Amino acid sequence: MVETVRYWQALNRALDAEMAEDDAVFVLGEDVGLYGGSYRVTEGLYARYGESRVRDTPISEGSFTGLGVGAALAGMRPVVEIMTVNFSLLALDAIVNMAAKVPFMSGGQFPMPLVVRMPGGVARQLAAQHSQRLEQMYMNVPGLRIAVPATPQDAWWQLRQAIRSDEPIVFLEHELLYFSQGPLDTTAEAPPMHRALVRRQGGDLTILTWSRMLDLSLRATERLADDGIEAEVIDLRSLRPIDWDTCAASVEKTHHLLVVEEDSRFAGGGAEIVAELTERCFYALDAPPARHGALELPIPYNGTLEAACIPHVGSIEQAARRLLRTGGTS
Repeated sequence: MVETVRYWQALNRALDAEMAEDDAVFVLGEDVGLYGGSYRVTEGLYARYGESRVRDTPISEGSFTGLGVGAALAGMRPVVEIMTVNFSLLALDAIVNMAAKVPFMSGGQFPMPLVVRMPGGVARQLAAQHSQRLEQMYMNVPGLRIAVPATPQDAWWQLRQAIRSDEPIVFLEHELLYFSQGPLDTTAEAPPMHRALVRRQGGDLTILTWSRMLDLSLRATERLADDGIEAEVIDLRSLRPIDWDTCAASVEKTHHLLVVEEDSRFAGGGAEIVAELTERCFYALDAPPARHGALELPIPYNGTLEAACIPHVGSIEQAARRLLRTGGTS
């Protein structure tokens, strides 16, 4: 049965389903228990499973993320919620030095069934210290996997897959997606967690994107279609690993590549994507690949300035037109 749900509800149902099936799954983080999570993702779970499996923690990201690493080593399947990706900077030792390294350094003797959920992205006037997009930092860490669901259906699928994985998963959720709505079919067969999906077919250019930028990119392609420009939109769904085969197949069909990301362009995720696909598809490209991202500055608090420094529907449309016209960057 397909129903329309909010993004946070899909995550909540995924957690509930996994906790019901496996007593080793438990949740910990700030305000995940009595309060139900900052974005309602753990709502109702404390009443259903009790304090031992839905644990409120002190404001100490390094400590409770390290606790999650230890619990995973002991055979549990912890889901750590860090209130915002910005605060994960305080937990880098646990995530980067511990979770990402233990399976390799133990020769595979110790798996790491750890999920670290982190809301992030530019929301509404949260200012520079609470508006960061840190996916590029985690992309640079061998041993981690990174899921970036953009729809309620993927939130349901990918969180359940992440919890069942024996590898450490960084699970990035955009704060402005929590109350977005979309269809959810809990009986549908899930694609692999790290497979990219073609969200719109087209033959004139490929737009590669992820998370909240998927919705904006799809809306931009509607404007382009009014002028006969048919863009293909690929939702990466995963940033480590990346489904290069799906991406390359699209670029070889359209001969143009535009990467849309909310983060700034310098040394970002888009830079890696463009570099890899240029190596793979060089002779198929009719123009240099382009990246469209945020301006190179901390995100302002002022709402008008905040909106002006990250991609929006109009700027994505303009970037696509510029690419097809001149092959220029944006």
